[in-house]
Amino acid sequence: MKILFVGDYSNFHATLARALRRMGHDTTVISSGSRCMDTSRDIDLQRATGKWGAVKYLYKIYRLLPRLSGYDVVQLINPNFFELKPDKIRWLFDRLRRQNRYVSLSLTGNDPFYVQACCEGRDFRYTEYRIGDERAPFAIQNPRNEIDWTTDAMLHHCRYVYDHIDGAVSCLYEYHRVGERFLGDKLRYIGIPIDVDAIEYTPLIVADKVNIFVGVKSEMMTFKGTDRLLAAARRVEADYPHLCRVLLVEDKPYNEYMRLLKSAHIVLDQLYSYTPATNALGAMAMGKVVVSGAEPEYYDFIGERELRPIVNVLPDDEDIYNRLVSLVTSPQLLARLSASGRELVVKHNAASLVAERYLSHLPFNH
Repeated sequence: MKILFVGDYSNFHATLARALRRMGHDTTVISSGSRCMDTSRDIDLQRATGKWGAVKYLYKIYRLLPRLSGYDVVQLINPNFFELKPDKIRWLFDRLRRQNRYVSLSLTGNDPFYVQACCEGRDFRYTEYRIGDERAPFAIQNPRNEIDWTTDAMLHHCRYVYDHIDGAVSCLYEYHRVGERFLGDKLRYIGIPIDVDAIEYTPLIVADKVNIFVGVKSEMMTFKGTDRLLAAARRVEADYPHLCRVLLVEDKPYNEYMRLLKSAHIVLDQLYSYTPATNALGAMAMGKVVVSGAEPEYYDFIGERELRPIVNVLPDDEDIYNRLVSLVTSPQLLARLSASGRELVVKHNAASLVAERYLSHLPFNH
């Protein structure tokens, strides 16, 4: 099959495309490389700042359109798969539908329905937008964000895309839970693909101090809660300087980030999620112990009854601190979590397995 992936978040499409290519399919990825991550793509499409940048971006898309035709599947990273206003995206969406066989959507990040659900607080005990009945720090600091995501124009556009796609796949429990209300049988959970064969596992051994690794995308720091994770880690470092050190890495390309990650023992991922995402899963595949989302709903959703390697923390500063202290003071615990973390990723997120799930959801691949 010929499959076109439009856009990418955190290497999701790029990794899935590589797995499908190894299975004999013809795949093409067009993206910005997830901005500072600089992930792999076949066609580079980045938007420069300013009015002239917008004009050049749109012109490049129009010039590319004849090449974006004749595919069996077009996989869109988000209803806002190009960095344009909804009316322009709508026209391009309809064009892609006309000139290709099947159009599918990836639920991999914020969209208007997901943000609306987070703000209403019906589905989750906490999110990046709400903690219980209170607004989360990101929502307080960025009040326009939830407003901009949930305007009538954005909600209408999202509804139009949901209604006119042929299928959809989700990568996380949270996105699936919200998306299935609107998409029903169109939606299939496939998970996040991790190229485990390309990631070397190293058993975790602490020879000196425990390295607490904090990888930061500066623009996402409050959104992901890494500011609070970092603050707790600094506090543990101050209280237990003989046991641990904090390693801070900011805004690195994906390949360089993965190289630096090798020195980590503990990786602080994100605070407000129910489930581990790409960064956490990749780190676990390497043998790192990850502090991230791992609520019971996540394990139940993927059908995992035995492996519990992810250190789940609540959006509470004392809880984060206490969990980190329990880790840096117990090398034996770190070793056990390291081994079971790799096992969990291989069992549920190996790229080949995710690719098989993806293909099984296509109606003409049987």
